[in-house]
Amino acid sequence: MKQVIIETVRITGISAEGFGIGKLDNGKVVFVPYTAPGDLVKVQIAKSKKSFCEANLVEVLENSTERESPVCVHFGVCGGCKLQHINYSEQLRIKTQTVRDAFERIGKISTNGMSDIIGCENGYDYRNKLEFTFTNRKWLTNEEIASGETFERRALGFHVPGSFSGVLDIEKCWLMDESNAIRVGIKNFALEHNYSFFNIKEKVGLLRNLLIRKTETGELLTLISFFENDKEKIARLMDFVQSNFPQITSLQYVINPKANDTIYDLEPVVVKGNSFITEMLGEYKFRVAPKSFFQTNSVQAKKLYDVTKDFAELTGNENVFDLYTGVGSIAIYVSQACKQVVGIEQIDAAIEDAKQNAALNNIENVHFYGGDVRLLLNEELLQKHGKPDVIITDPPRAGMHEDVVKTLLEAAVEKIVYVSCNPATQARDLSLLNEKYFVAKIQPVDMFPQTMHIENVVLLKLKR
Repeated sequence: MKQVIIETVRITGISAEGFGIGKLDNGKVVFVPYTAPGDLVKVQIAKSKKSFCEANLVEVLENSTERESPVCVHFGVCGGCKLQHINYSEQLRIKTQTVRDAFERIGKISTNGMSDIIGCENGYDYRNKLEFTFTNRKWLTNEEIASGETFERRALGFHVPGSFSGVLDIEKCWLMDESNAIRVGIKNFALEHNYSFFNIKEKVGLLRNLLIRKTETGELLTLISFFENDKEKIARLMDFVQSNFPQITSLQYVINPKANDTIYDLEPVVVKGNSFITEMLGEYKFRVAPKSFFQTNSVQAKKLYDVTKDFAELTGNENVFDLYTGVGSIAIYVSQACKQVVGIEQIDAAIEDAKQNAALNNIENVHFYGGDVRLLLNEELLQKHGKPDVIITDPPRAGMHEDVVKTLLEAAVEKIVYVSCNPATQARDLSLLNEKYFVAKIQPVDMFPQTMHIENVVLLKLKR
């Protein structure tokens, strides 16, 4: 039998992944989930490596002054809001330190003069998009298993972290208030009328996924994904949703008989309203459809784009290149403050959205190109549109390809505004760009309270 090792540890910090950090008596670093800086905790060692170990929380012996009671009954199982037990001001301090650590340790970049993080006024109810999964094999918590009771196994909720098929039935999600009544109503209707819920392993069952999107303008989009085209049952459910949730402005469904959940190659059927809802960021409109790529916190997205625009220091005469432009939101947001914007994005569907969004706002000085940034950012593009005065780059979590970094160094434009959702890969890229650029400004923005996710904007200027 494997030996059970129990240790007592004082938590001194939080890792970039949200785990509490402490040290054992032997000096080895230990990572413990759901702990707060200052906690004294009893832990059980789960994995022991050469230089560190991972442990499970057994008991909090002394509460940190930064600790507070989580509001969600699913905290600790759902995995979506790992910092609910830490007060918000401390969350902001932790995120700021995460940026500092990444820059100073990975990039060897000074963070002196870094601006205070821009927080979010709403600690909850800030997401504009949630996706839920139907299952006929509900994930049972340890308490439910220990009770010995028999439970309804059909559920509608979130995937449990680390489980391919485990879905936790959600009573209430605090990240989007509007989603709760709709989700519970659809689930209860399906249970009462004996609809089958999807089994991801056996690939059987009617109900598959539920997507809910909202806008700050008050619009609400709901899309239900079905595995089978049972027209009668689909029609009955659509009638129920229309009758009971008149606040839904766009109701759609899609048939997805594939092995995976993605709907990007499928065409939804519109039952009510338009195929999209419209969001406003500042003075600009953006169409948001079920498959659209869009920032999931609209309020903070505007703040993020305001910082980006401010860092670009535009006067109205600049030629701006927007790399990894997505649906063109940043390109459109800065378009009226410069001469022209050239946006590049690899995902074709996103580029189509970008072109539609530009047309929606009657913007004619933005040009979008679909393809790999690494390949499109070339001499031909520079000859066609001229050398950029400012480059804005907002790459995925993996950061920029080394070829893109090389091209930026060769182009040697005056200013680069680097927007990132991953300070670690951002710091790596900045260390490479340090050959010709210096960091002039750093501005973290908290997009997702209760989580470790953070956006960070950096202004780079050409060295003289």
